Amino acid sequence: MNFTFAHNNLNVYDLEKSLEFYRKALGLTVSRTKEAEDGSFKLVYLSDETTSHLLELTWLRDMNRPYELGDNEIHLAFTVDDYESALAKHKEMNCVCFENPSMGIYFIEDPDGYWLEIVPAK
Repeated sequence: MNFTFAHNNLNVYDLEKSLEFYRKALGLTVSRTKEAEDGSFKLVYLSDETTSHLLELTWLRDMNRPYELGDNEIHLAFTVDDYESALAKHKEMNCVCFENPSMGIYFIEDPDGYWLEIVPAK
């Protein structure tokens, strides 16, 4: 029996704001979408157009406040081929929330407060 990654899910409060962030910050594009017949939820799957792994953004119509992430330290990590340019871009976007120069990594924060680790490609 073999298991392989299919996708990760993040619930988002403002779907359009999140889609713009992931497009601008990470170059992710919409791969497919699914919407409930009654409009109660939307699922949007984002792709890096390189790997088969997807990021699923879930929007819930009845959520009336931003999500409270608490002490949640779960994060997604992305590799990048031009680390210095990526860091400069993310600083310009004002979304860098933590830098660790000794480890050679940094984190950006999405509109819902999720942290995304940026790692240089090896």
